[in-house]
Formats: sequence, structure tokens, C-alpha cells
Amino acid sequence: MSAASIPLRAETLPPIGERIPVPTYDRSRLAAGVLHLGVGGFHRAHQAMYHDRLLNGGGALDWGICGVGVMPRDRPMRDALAGQDRLYTLMQKHGDGSRAARVIGSIAEYLFAPDDRDAVIEKMADPAIRIVSLTITEGGYDVANDPTPRAGTWALMAEALRRRRARGVAPFTVMSCDNLQGNGEVAQSALTAVAGLDDPGLAEWIAEDVSFPSTMVDRITPITTDGDRAAVRESFGVDDRWPVVCEPFAQWVVEDDFPAGRPPYEDAGVQVVGDVLPYELMKVRLLNGSHQALAYFASLCGYELVHEAAQDELIRRFLRGYMREEVAPTLPPVAGVDLDRYQAELIERFSNSAVRDTVARLCEASSDRVPGFVLPAIRDQLAAGGEIRRSAAVVASWARYAEGVDDQGQPIDVVDRRAAALTRRALRQREDPVAFLEDRELFDGLPDDERFVQAYRDALASLHAEGARATVASLL
Repeated sequence: MSAASIPLRAETLPPIGERIPVPTYDRSRLAAGVLHLGVGGFHRAHQAMYHDRLLNGGGALDWGICGVGVMPRDRPMRDALAGQDRLYTLMQKHGDGSRAARVIGSIAEYLFAPDDRDAVIEKMADPAIRIVSLTITEGGYDVANDPTPRAGTWALMAEALRRRRARGVAPFTVMSCDNLQGNGEVAQSALTAVAGLDDPGLAEWIAEDVSFPSTMVDRITPITTDGDRAAVRESFGVDDRWPVVCEPFAQWVVEDDFPAGRPPYEDAGVQVVGDVLPYELMKVRLLNGSHQALAYFASLCGYELVHEAAQDELIRRFLRGYMREEVAPTLPPVAGVDLDRYQAELIERFSNSAVRDTVARLCEASSDRVPGFVLPAIRDQLAAGGEIRRSAAVVASWARYAEGVDDQGQPIDVVDRRAAALTRRALRQREDPVAFLEDRELFDGLPDDERFVQAYRDALASLHAEGARATVASLL
């Protein structure tokens, strides 16, 4: 810690406030109206930031956030926030190299489920909690393959709702903030499935009485590094154990379905709409899908940082063609959005050298992301007779990546809950080109489509014979 830096705590906010913006509201009067499961970088850069913006506007002090760490791996976050009175620094990185920072104070409480599961359940059962939101990653919704469904996030929520029903307390609204198409419906399906394991009546009550608004969330939030901590100290004079870094862009679209009440989100710049689906499809297929289109090719080419790959003219042209020719045709009109301009802006966001997002992060959890972000557009294009060459090549690049070695012979660490099975199939594909497609749960019908399989095989053969860069060039 440099001599000039100030440790971030509630008592040090006045001097820190002379350097960067700090909360202007009285945090001693802040009460939690939202309980959030999964307090990671994205939640702190996005939802908690919007709540902080709302609170700084005056009022809404009953809409603070109670953060909950669900997994044992959340312990370091618990410790960092506890040592800083739940305050943290949010640092935006602009493409021109400039930075802006502010202190976020909207997390009113923090609970750690592995230490006291019942305290979390009782907090959710408290009538003051009117919304339970969550960012638990895409894989967290796959309860069918969860070996311990009675011990996880959904079981906590089900028990809290059981207690509320028994006590005559109206249910809270469940708001998923994960990157899933129809995330409200997906959340409802997961929660009712777990609730029904022991109490079918509870599952029926949840299905009938609990609201699950869908949302669309967007902000690139790379993993915080020691260099980011140093930058916060050196540039802003704040010593923060776990700051959050993000791009300047942020968007949040929320379906207006909150019977128990909600914050005046419009006042914080949130788009509250009747139907999230057009925004959701646009973001999931164009942004998240294009991240996947970039990620595996970039990794095979040896790129480590997203912006370096996105600044490569071959990859930029490939992404623009992928978006324009194979994704945009599957999207309905989106009110107030120019899709061509949105696509161009995405390339520029990916190219932001200050953010330093990693290719490895985009490649994580591929067995959740590719089926959710890429395959639906392929199915729509196949049904419409549209172009799918680039999309099939994206799937082939994933299969080639799963072999665990890049085009330079360097090892790749495949980080995925299905990593062993993915790699086992990928290592067979030089002899059996469709081996990777054998998982019917992942690919659901695509292996039976001759046009897709042929395009996939052509791309995979090129990846093996010519390498990733030449394959991308052949697809322009």
C-alpha cells in the first residue's frame, strides 16, 4: 500500500470522497429489500451499481441489497467485503486508456450460506425481502444433473418460500440476472423441480403464486487482477481488497412483473418493459454468441486477451459476417435499436484494450454457453434455409479447442464441468469426425441435420489440416 492510499472502510469515506465519488446516502439507514445470491464481479459491476445509482438519487433506502455467498469458494469475497464494511470500488476502463472510479455502497448486508444456512433462509423469509435475485452462472440452472439438489441455491429458496407460505407472508419475486434465454422461465423450472422433490404442493404454489420476471443484463466484467488493485491504489489513492473493473457500457432490461413491489428502476436508467425477449435474444445471440465465436479460434491462434483477437482484422471480419449473415436474421425487431450499429459497437467493445478481458474466461463453461448462445441461432437458420457455415465452424472450433492443445502445441486448460467428457470425445475426432457431436443432451438434433454436419466436418477438417487462422480466412 502506497503512503498516499486510504484503506476503504465506512469511516474513511469522507477523505476518499475528496478523490472519487462515494455514496451520498446514509448507509446506516439502508435496509435490504433485495437478497442476491452469488455476489461476484458481475453483480457488483451491474445490479449493485444500478442500486447504488438509485440510492444516490435520493430515497429508496429500503431497497438495499443483502448479498449471499452460496459456495465455499465465495469465502474470500465474504472476507474482503467484511473488512471494508461491504464497500468496494468500481473502476471503468475506457478504450482511450482513461479510467473512472467510484465507491459502491448498496450492499447493506452479507451472509455466507456455508457458515449459517438457516440465517440465509430466514433472511429470505423476512417480509422485508421482496425480491430474490441471482447470478449463479448458466450451469447453476441444470438441476437435473445436480447430484445434491437439496443442498444448493434452489433448495434455500424453496425452504424460504415454504416458511413464508406457512407464516402467511406473500412470496418474494425471483429475478434471474444470468445470461439465459427466458431466464425467468428457466428459474421457475429449476425452483419448482427442487421444491417438488419433497413437497409437490409447494411446487404447485410456487408455479401459481411466485413471479419470475425475465431480464437482460449486459456489461463486460473481467476478473479482477492484482494489477487492477494496484491501479486503484495508484490512480485513485484507495486501498481496496477486491475492486471491480468493467467497461463503460452497461444495460439492464427488466420485465415489469413484481407483485411484491420493486425499486423505481427507471430512475437509475434501467429499461423496464413488458417483453424482454427481443432484447434478450439480441444480447444473448449477438454479444454472448459472438464471444463464443471469437473465443475458441482466438485460443487456438494463441491469443490470451480478447482485445488482441478482436483487433485482428481476420477475426473482426469473421465476427461481422457471423453476426450479420447468421445471427441477425434470427432476431425480431428490437424497439429503439439499430441492429447494424449494435453489431459494430460490439466489435469496438471487444476491442477495448483497457479492459484486458481474457480469452480463457470466455472459453470457460463452454458446455453451458455454446448450447445457450450459439446453437439456437443455428437451428433457426437451418429451419429458414439460411447460412450456417460460420456458425458450424464456431462449433467445430470448440471441438478442436477441447482437444486441449492449441495450434502452436501449447496446452489448453479446459475449464468446464464436463471437461473430461468433452476432451475424451474430442481426442477421438481425428479418426471419427463427428465424435464430439455424440452428446445428444448438448446438441439435441443437430447431429441428424446433414447440412449442419457437413459444414461442421468441413470446418473441423480445415482446423486439423490448416489451423485456426487459415480456417477463419477461408470463411470470410
